[in-house]
Amino acid sequence: MGTLEGKTAVVTGGGTRGIGRATAARLAAEGAHVFITGRREAELKEAVESIGSTVTAVPGDITDTADLDRLYDTVRERGRGLDVLFANAATASFATLEQITGEDFDRIFEVNVKGTLLTVQKALPLLNDGASVILNASTAADHGTPAFGAYAASKAAVRSFARTWANELNSRGVRVNAISPGPIDTSGITELVGEENSAAFKMKLGAEVAIGRIGRPEEVAAAVAFLASADSSYMMGANVYVDGGENQI
Repeated sequence: MGTLEGKTAVVTGGGTRGIGRATAARLAAEGAHVFITGRREAELKEAVESIGSTVTAVPGDITDTADLDRLYDTVRERGRGLDVLFANAATASFATLEQITGEDFDRIFEVNVKGTLLTVQKALPLLNDGASVILNASTAADHGTPAFGAYAASKAAVRSFARTWANELNSRGVRVNAISPGPIDTSGITELVGEENSAAFKMKLGAEVAIGRIGRPEEVAAAVAFLASADSSYMMGANVYVDGGENQI
């Protein structure tokens, strides 16, 4: 029996070929029924086909309140409330202080900060006593990577949300924690730097990590599954680094 047997989970950005899909698969393997959402319907369909009948896809955008209402209405119809919420969906782009535009800033903060807030806020009526909320922060919030300032700032805001919401939801027995992945081998890297630069960029990132490589999505998913389960019952407001030692050594 898995650590989440009979539980209900939501993973935003769950269709992408990366942390979201790997986490949806891991939570399902632990016994949860997982609802996934994202803007790319084809990838959501692939995720359901890959993981199986314990996953339900609800296409949508986390910055659109109507889409979030539709997601949580679907969860409500199952009649078991919500036990695990992984607010994972995010966006990123490179731009230096000189280069960044107001449109760039608005897009990153709209998704990463406002979208995360709306995702958790809209879930509140469904959260069962003892539920676990996990926010996807980033090690980028801890160091000054050139041209990554807006993304890093947005993830620092997400980290701050985890602290505040842990206090606010404590009276309901709802635990809020964050994870901070280091460089992870996902399709997002290719989208950031282009297919032709992807392999070299991954090698460069891996050389900068203490463990000597970039991480796998499944390694982040394992940390999320731990925070989602009763095994982490004495953790609240924490920030769990999954970074190969990047920020530790």
